[in-house]
Amino acid sequence: MTGLAPIDGLVVLAILAKAIGYGAALLAVGGVLFSFIFAKRAEVSILRLARRIAVGAALVGLAMLAVRFGIRAARISGMGLEGATDPVMLGFVWESPLGTTAIWRGIGELAILAILVPRIGQWIALAGSVAVAISFAQVGHALGEPRAALAVLLVLHLLAAAFWVSALVPLRRAALARTGADLLHFFGNVAVFGVAILIIAGTSLAWLLSGSVTELFGTAYGLALLLKVAIVAVLLGFAAFNKVRLVPALRAEKPGSIHALRRSISMEILAVVAILLATATITSVTTPPVNL
Repeated sequence: MTGLAPIDGLVVLAILAKAIGYGAALLAVGGVLFSFIFAKRAEVSILRLARRIAVGAALVGLAMLAVRFGIRAARISGMGLEGATDPVMLGFVWESPLGTTAIWRGIGELAILAILVPRIGQWIALAGSVAVAISFAQVGHALGEPRAALAVLLVLHLLAAAFWVSALVPLRRAALARTGADLLHFFGNVAVFGVAILIIAGTSLAWLLSGSVTELFGTAYGLALLLKVAIVAVLLGFAAFNKVRLVPALRAEKPGSIHALRRSISMEILAVVAILLATATITSVTTPPVNL
C-alpha cells in the first residue's frame, strides 16, 4: 500500500512504546490543566487524584523516552535489540529530531513533578505542560510544511486532547462524590470549547497533511487516519450521551445513574486507548500524502 513502511517486531515495539508515551504525556499535561481549571470546584480528593495521575504519568513518560531511544537505535543499526545500547547509534538518535523532542519533553515532564509543591509548584508544572505539548511539534509529521501552522495546530490539538483524556478517571471517581454531579455538569460545559478546538485543529492538521480528500482513500496514512476519526466519533458519541442524558440523570438522583455514567466513562477510556494506538501507528509506519 502506498505510504506504508515495512512492519516487523521492532516496529511493533516502537508503536507500543510510542502509544504509552503519548498516553503518559496527555495524562501528565491534562492532570495539571484539570487541577488548575477545577481547583475551586472539585473536592480535595478529586484534585489529589488528578495530581497523582499527572506525577505518575510524567514518570512513565520519562521512562518511555529512554525506551524509545533504545528502540530507535536498534531500528537504525540493523543489529536488532543489540543496537539498542550501542553508543554510536544512540548518538545518532540524540542528534535526530527525537533528541530535540526528548529535551523538551524531559524538561517538561520533570517540571510537572513540581505540581506536588504548594503554590509555586503549580505554575512550574503548568510551564512544564506547555513544554511537553511543544515537544510533539519537534518530530514526526509536524516537521512538514507549513511548519509554523502545523506546530501551532498540533500544540492546540494536544492541549485540548490532554484536558479531556486526563479528566476521565477523576470524573469517574467524582460520580461517587456528593458534589460530583455539579462537577460533571461544569466539565461538560467547559469541554464543549475543548472539543471545538480538538475538532478544528485536528481537521486542519488532516487537511494540511493529506492535501485533498481523495488522498485519504488511496494511501496508508489516509486509511489509518479515517480509522482514527471513526474511533474519535465513537468517543464523541459517548461524551455527548453523558452530557445530555447521564449527567442530568445523576443530578436528578435517578436510580442506576451512577453505574451507567461510570460504565460510559470506562468505554471512553477504552476508546482513548484505541486512539493512542492508532495515532502511534500512523506516526510510525505511514507517510502523509503531501510528503510522498
